[in-house]
Amino acid sequence: MTQNNDSSKEVSSGVVNSDSLAAASTTNASTTAALNTMKHDVKFNRDIMPAQTAQALVLERVMCGSTERVPLEQAYGRHLAEEAVTNRPVPHFRRSIMDGYAVIAKDTSTADASNPVILQVIGEVPCGAVWSGELRQGQAIRIMTGAQLPEGADAVVRLEWTTTVERAVNSGPQSGQMIAVHQAVRSGEAIHGIGSEMQAGEVLVQKGQRIGAGEMGLLAMFGYANVHVYRRPQVAILSTGQELLSIEEELTPGKIYNSNSYILLAQLESAGAMPHLLPHIPDDITTLRERLDEALERYDLVITTGGVSVGDHDLLYDYTNNWAGELLFNKVKMRPGSPTTVGFRHGKPLFALSGNPAACYVGFELFVRPTLLRMQGVAEPLPKPILARLTEAYRVRDTFDRYVRAVLTITAEGQAEVRPTKADISSATVSIRDANCLFLSPASEEGMEAGTLVHVFPLREL
Repeated sequence: MTQNNDSSKEVSSGVVNSDSLAAASTTNASTTAALNTMKHDVKFNRDIMPAQTAQALVLERVMCGSTERVPLEQAYGRHLAEEAVTNRPVPHFRRSIMDGYAVIAKDTSTADASNPVILQVIGEVPCGAVWSGELRQGQAIRIMTGAQLPEGADAVVRLEWTTTVERAVNSGPQSGQMIAVHQAVRSGEAIHGIGSEMQAGEVLVQKGQRIGAGEMGLLAMFGYANVHVYRRPQVAILSTGQELLSIEEELTPGKIYNSNSYILLAQLESAGAMPHLLPHIPDDITTLRERLDEALERYDLVITTGGVSVGDHDLLYDYTNNWAGELLFNKVKMRPGSPTTVGFRHGKPLFALSGNPAACYVGFELFVRPTLLRMQGVAEPLPKPILARLTEAYRVRDTFDRYVRAVLTITAEGQAEVRPTKADISSATVSIRDANCLFLSPASEEGMEAGTLVHVFPLREL
């Protein structure tokens, strides 16, 4: 009892004997080892998510971005933030669809090659002009393609069906001229009626639609001098790794140029975003945390490349395991790019993509591009596959689905055919240059034979 009291006094006074210190040291070492083992196991044994599930999980958290009004000449490539509708019918006047003569159809009812009808030409209507009078029986007016039909006329006789009969002396260039019409025309012939192309109130360009050349022309046709569009998402690109050099630096042993950032820059531009190429981050967790925290505050979306795997210097796992955000997944059942990692912080997405160029490229197409399109109002942003026939065997065995860089062609018979690029490995940048599509090779023990129909995701226009 006395010994227990003495021991209590020793502990309470802050004095620890050597046996107690050794025991505590052993306990602390065991605890640290257990924690490290747990972290190691979690890092190496991540939950695997199918690519389609991962895509849906990301998109359900993405909101449309803010909008702005821009002059039409600055709207190319932007996404419309509201429906554009026709404010008038097209055409809004009766319009001739060919060069000829505006006539009253009944006047030509008996005309044929052997018995032409003679009409008096009383004037001319070029494009952009409006005839002020009214056409009467027995008369014709010379009219040009696209010109407004005069009042009283209900048809156009093409120029080839007429011949000049005579021209009065001492008169204007058209007044007094007579023509012979050698073929009858019906009421409405060679005329575009009011609203024959579009009625007032029709949808011209859908909300969320990308404004291309055709959309630019339609918007201009209806007088849209300014258009309401989604702002371009501001996107930060940060690459990680001590091995990276900027392209201005001299190449040295053990180093490589930072090509991923420039691949992403091009992909971001094509997706309507505004890329911001930031200096790369060394393999230091403190620096990584500071730079990513800052980027997530400043930009709408952040992309990193490298550091997502399980190596000692792959630090994105450590960052997303202890941050003020939500980690959606850090392993996807696909190749290339299985360690693709995605999370959200304060509503802003972080995409941590593989450092291998092809894996980075594929990760962008499957996850980042749909996110950017959704932010710009696109209702269905996921790529739409088409069916194509493999022209050669693809015998890669894998327990994961593979998105294979490939070349898609259309035969003279209209058949879609696809073949893998020559270099189908994650680090082969040349495969990105050569590919115009990805095809899906499902997890398989045998691979696929030539002639197999596969799902193909075009990457650009053929």
